[in-house]
Amino acid sequence: MTDYTNLTLSINHHTAIVTLNNPPAHTWTMDSLQALKQLIADLNAKDDVYALIIHGDGEKFFSAGADLNNFADGDKGHAISMAIAFGEAFEALSAYRGVSIAVINGYAMGGGLECALACDIRIAEEHAQMALPETGVGLLPCAGGTQNLPWLVGEGWAKRMILCGERVDANTALRIGLVEEITAKGEGLTAAQALAQKVAKQSPVAVSYSKTLIQAARDTPPAQNLILEREAFVKLFDTKDQREGVQAFLEKRKPNWQNK
Repeated sequence: MTDYTNLTLSINHHTAIVTLNNPPAHTWTMDSLQALKQLIADLNAKDDVYALIIHGDGEKFFSAGADLNNFADGDKGHAISMAIAFGEAFEALSAYRGVSIAVINGYAMGGGLECALACDIRIAEEHAQMALPETGVGLLPCAGGTQNLPWLVGEGWAKRMILCGERVDANTALRIGLVEEITAKGEGLTAAQALAQKVAKQSPVAVSYSKTLIQAARDTPPAQNLILEREAFVKLFDTKDQREGVQAFLEKRKPNWQNK
């Protein structure tokens, strides 16, 4: 299996589990960001993997984001390279054809939280803490934070977190819509795996089409998306999974998805 810098990949049935592993705080580096981009491309090529779970090793950190030592010298060229690497990695994660689930099992700060924001669903363990503190050190979230956060929590809470540097705990995150579920400490991965099992019961092709349409609502007018929705519905009739799904329902059996 490919070696992905600071990332550990395991595949169980139809679910890929990615563990962030750069102790002590699982900060992102140029190499690990490029590795994540490659990992997503590799998973997209695996027809039998339908869901991706990402979490931090241990119980203290999901990810503390970027190591600020990377920006201590004020080198704009390096800043450009890192910003592009962050953007490409997390945009690839957001565009993953399956369902991505972040298990926020501790601190998710800056680029760590932006990684979780790029996922489809977020599960926080009860001790999790989340923040985008970049403006406090003269920077700003450059890996989708200014765009993805307000989409989830609204402009007001996004401004509290980004402009005021406000940190939120798991309960607040659930209340404002930043996460969809809270679990006890150490139980996030189990909850994510249960959700991934639900994903595996759906047609992976239909899931991929639907995910693309849902995310298109962020930047495409509804009138256009309604047309695309109907077109995608019809395109599904060219797939093996559509025929299998309907036939399995009529025959009262579980479908055998091929992701084709």
